[in-house]
Amino acid sequence: MDVNRSVSGEREADRPSAPMGPWRFVVWFGTVSLLADFVYEGARSITGPLLASLGASALVVGVVTGAGEAAALGLRLVSGPLADRTRRFWGLAIAGYALTVVSVPLLGVVGVLWAACALVVAERVGKAVRSPAKDTMLSHATAATGRGRGFAVHEAMDQIGALVGPLLVAGVLALTGDDYGPALGVLAAPGIAVLMLLFWLRGRVPDPEAYEREAEAAVSTPAAPQVPDGRLPRAFWAYAGFTAATTTGFATFGVLSYHLVERHLLTAAWVPVLYAAAMAVDAVAALATGWLYDRVGPRVLVALPVLTAAVAALAFTNTVVIAVGGSLVWGAAMGIQESTLRATVADLVPSGRRATAYGLFAGVVGAASLAGGALTGGLYGYSIPVLITVVVAIQVLAVVLLTVTRVARR
Repeated sequence: MDVNRSVSGEREADRPSAPMGPWRFVVWFGTVSLLADFVYEGARSITGPLLASLGASALVVGVVTGAGEAAALGLRLVSGPLADRTRRFWGLAIAGYALTVVSVPLLGVVGVLWAACALVVAERVGKAVRSPAKDTMLSHATAATGRGRGFAVHEAMDQIGALVGPLLVAGVLALTGDDYGPALGVLAAPGIAVLMLLFWLRGRVPDPEAYEREAEAAVSTPAAPQVPDGRLPRAFWAYAGFTAATTTGFATFGVLSYHLVERHLLTAAWVPVLYAAAMAVDAVAALATGWLYDRVGPRVLVALPVLTAAVAALAFTNTVVIAVGGSLVWGAAMGIQESTLRATVADLVPSGRRATAYGLFAGVVGAASLAGGALTGGLYGYSIPVLITVVVAIQVLAVVLLTVTRVARR
């Protein structure tokens, strides 16, 4: 009997006799993300108004939502190396999804600000636990499908859930007179489906790295550059700097929705509808930039700082149409952040260090997210023109850093 373990820590004998194709794996994992996004994007669509209803100021909303993103990204400094060291990608992915789908329904019933803030952060911690493992498994499958297209299709499926979840929450809010408990409680059902599907998919594909090994063997695909002593490539660090810069000027949707409700531009029930529309734009932007990335490379990422600057200039106006348009631009920028940025990491870093790279990359971006949430929330209360000026200046710096990344990659 064969007792040699595969790279993922599973026994070779446990592999299915008819392995799932790489595109099917991407689509099924996309379905997992679709259901998970149904849950947590439904909750995130009303985080700003929910916290405000419990007494939070704009600064508190900015700090808490920024801290949540920092937790979702910064804690990957631990979960990424842990995934590389243990090779237990499936176990970490399942544990992270479980934490998220448990936290969200509780958010609607706690009733006090400190507990709600803690659950907002806890939901994001679940993302931190699962994401390096999930992204690494996807990176193996996208070696066969095309990095940009594979990550883009996965992100587009994410956004189906991110579209439906907020719409359901909006409908329940409208029916219950803005009662957040039932609106968040209905999200428990897709959360259960997430866990059931994950266990099934793990049984079908215990070793996703096989996709990348087979792709390299079939077409002699060059691996990402190896660096002595296991260090990450210089281009990776330059790229992390670019992403951190552009993220620092990126407002959270919590701050955007706070502005819309507090300035009486939209009611709380309409905020999830706008969020759903932004997620639809997210999906289109992900597919477009993913397709372009496979053809022209990282140059397509110059769109991100341009869009980030546009968000600040448009979303914080007092005109409904312009502010709504700025929120849709926010969705386009999110589409690039959640798909093409991750695809680039896979092309810069060899397989054996990839989960660590995703963790480190996210940690850098997490610190920038916290800074960005506090920066935009704080400047919003001080002066919106100053907020716009600062964000635009940061995005100019980001464009410079993107140029440095391209030079370092050569």
